[in-house]
Amino acid sequence: MIEKLYKLKKNQTDQKLMQKAQIMSKIEQLDIEIVLTQNRIDTASVEKHGAISDFMILTIHKNTMKMHIQKLNNEKNTLYFQAENLTKDIIELQKEAEQFSYILEEEKKELIKRILAAEEEASTEYIQSKYIQARETAQMQLKEHRLVIAATDDYAVNTQVF
Repeated sequence: MIEKLYKLKKNQTDQKLMQKAQIMSKIEQLDIEIVLTQNRIDTASVEKHGAISDFMILTIHKNTMKMHIQKLNNEKNTLYFQAENLTKDIIELQKEAEQFSYILEEEKKELIKRILAAEEEASTEYIQSKYIQARETAQMQLKEHRLVIAATDDYAVNTQVF
């Protein structure tokens, strides 16, 4: 469950990073358009028999381009605000992902501890069973040895009587 949440947060973070990259790309496009428009404002002039032959029309044209630049700057500021909010969201998602990652690591450590404890218990039980088995074998050998001694004593006693 925690692993699924961790993967979800990672995916959400990646999506937010892609959204931020798209916004930053739009901002760069707006910067280019602003520079081009400013360049057109700077290079616009009155031609003798051209489309812009009156200073009044030239002024209107320049003012229109300046308003276009203001519109682009407003759009750019809006995009910066969105990018800033996305950055905050990304930071929060990364914090949550790190918390889930930490929990996963702790669960892995706990699982390893339990496995090691089970292995230690199994080895202790094995050693104890070997000890008990060896002790029982030694006791059986001791009984057999006593029986042999008793039998040889009986035989010796019986052979002396006759």
